[in-house]
Amino acid sequence: MSTEAIATPAQLIAHCGARKINRDELALITAPESTKTHKPIAHIEVVNAVIETLGFRRMAVIRDEYAVSNDGMKMFGVMDLEEEFYGCRFSVGLRNSNDKSMRLALTIGYRVMVCDNMSFHGDFSPVLARHSASMNIIDLVSIGVDKMQRNFEPLRQLVDFWQTTPISDNEARLAIYGAFIDKKLQAPTRLMPHVHSLYFEDDRFPAGRIWRLANAFTSAFKDLDPIPQFQATAKIGGFLSTCFNTPSIW
Repeated sequence: MSTEAIATPAQLIAHCGARKINRDELALITAPESTKTHKPIAHIEVVNAVIETLGFRRMAVIRDEYAVSNDGMKMFGVMDLEEEFYGCRFSVGLRNSNDKSMRLALTIGYRVMVCDNMSFHGDFSPVLARHSASMNIIDLVSIGVDKMQRNFEPLRQLVDFWQTTPISDNEARLAIYGAFIDKKLQAPTRLMPHVHSLYFEDDRFPAGRIWRLANAFTSAFKDLDPIPQFQATAKIGGFLSTCFNTPSIW
């Protein structure tokens, strides 16, 4: 019997015309000229600023992935961090645009998805900034990473609460019913029996705990395509917090 989650890496989905590239290829894409009101930032500068700032705080990136639009103006990326707890791994999502179509943004969580259709999800998003002429990328990222790091502990505390708080079988059944029949989660009802069997029959997690129910939902949602999977999975935390009156970070 385990208390650890089924680890899921951050997801980068490119299906709206963007192409996936590595960091070396990203470095070849230059930023356009600045104007009096708009300061484009080379995508690699954003990436390097995030990695450097994380490194100063002893947080190593163990996996990273990027995608850019066909014209090179928009960049999307995900980074999995060495920082880990209860089998979960913290991840960072980032995006940057040099055509004013979206703001520079970072998000952090143990479930992160970035998509070239502008979907951008994590547990906490500390940076959302326009490319003004006065913007300092190092200062901006440093403040953002500091805020992210402060939110690591609330995430850990939430998972600990889920792992140690008992629930009855009827409470679990009502939560599953509410998720699918009352449509409180964006998931097809065909997955309801799968979640039910995972919760009551899968012994990988301690019985009668919110943590086991959370992992039953997460495991069942892996049958979905990537975007519906993430959309459903991203709402599990808030849904369970409502069901069981738990501490919420959502």
